[in-house]
Amino acid sequence: MHYTDLAPGLLQTLRQGTVIPAMPLALNAKRKFLPDRQAALARYYIDAGSGGIAVGVHSTQFEIREPKIGLFEPVLSIVSVAIDKWSARVNRPIFKIAGICGRTDQALREADFAIQRGYHAGLLSLSAFRDDSVEAMLDHCEQVAKAIPVIGFYLQPAVGGRVLPYSFWRQFAAIDNVIAIKIAPFNRYQTFDVIRAVAEAGREQDITLYTGNDDNIVVDLLTEFRVKTAAGEKALRIKGGLLGHWCVWTQAAVRLLDELHKAAAADQIPASLLTLAAEVTDCNAAFFDAANQFRGCIPGIHEVLRRQGLLEGTWCLNPAEVLSPGQSEEIDRVYRSYPHLSDDSFVSANLSRWLQG
Repeated sequence: MHYTDLAPGLLQTLRQGTVIPAMPLALNAKRKFLPDRQAALARYYIDAGSGGIAVGVHSTQFEIREPKIGLFEPVLSIVSVAIDKWSARVNRPIFKIAGICGRTDQALREADFAIQRGYHAGLLSLSAFRDDSVEAMLDHCEQVAKAIPVIGFYLQPAVGGRVLPYSFWRQFAAIDNVIAIKIAPFNRYQTFDVIRAVAEAGREQDITLYTGNDDNIVVDLLTEFRVKTAAGEKALRIKGGLLGHWCVWTQAAVRLLDELHKAAAADQIPASLLTLAAEVTDCNAAFFDAANQFRGCIPGIHEVLRRQGLLEGTWCLNPAEVLSPGQSEEIDRVYRSYPHLSDDSFVSANLSRWLQG
């Protein structure tokens, strides 16, 4: 599938910049998959105003791919159907993104399955290539891009990524069927490497930049990046967010992105938005367990969704993946400090409808 096969409205949604939650996995106390809860999450994200949903990604837990667990195909299938049904109900198309992992054979199987289930693009993880050459990674990316529109992914080393040189991103940006890049190294230098590579490849109109930098969400979205290239100076912006952070308090994230887009368009950045940037980062530190090298990042977002009633608990497929000591208290603190960043009242008013389907 090529990106030109996508409905124009879907591509427009991606390119104008939108909220794309990285979807968590709904489990019960026995660590069994709960399809109804998973579908309810999709309904929540759509009603909150998200333009896309990513599933089978880090927040969904990479263990779903293990043969003894066998949840990759069931989860992607159930989520795709849930999105389509609710999207038709509200008459708004949703950009569906499937996480794609593994070496090339596995990645191509996952891409093929994603296409069969109606996904529009693949978020391509390179974690399986941590020790490979740049050339090997690029060959892998080119092969996957022949199968499905690709969203590149710069994942920080702390959660399984690797440092990728500018030379990689410059050549990656030249690959046909790359439609976006999620920039998530949690590093300003490496973030700019990607932006400069896209500009110098002349692909700034074709490749939409999304932030995955949970430590710098607001500033990423406010900044106009200027890059001097052989073709002249170019201005680029990071247009939206593909974030685990935005799988919680999602309606507030949609309001935030709209506010940031308006400020950028007016070329006027109020100081209050810089204060808000620090508040969002502080929330992320609690949810993602930054104090403990992100060990509790997935249970942390589960805890917020549990408090809202969307998930039954914080259980992960890996029993060792739990909230860190003091993490729940940190989440208490940011709840008290930043009530304007939550969407608890919205969830409370709609929860029963999402659960009933």
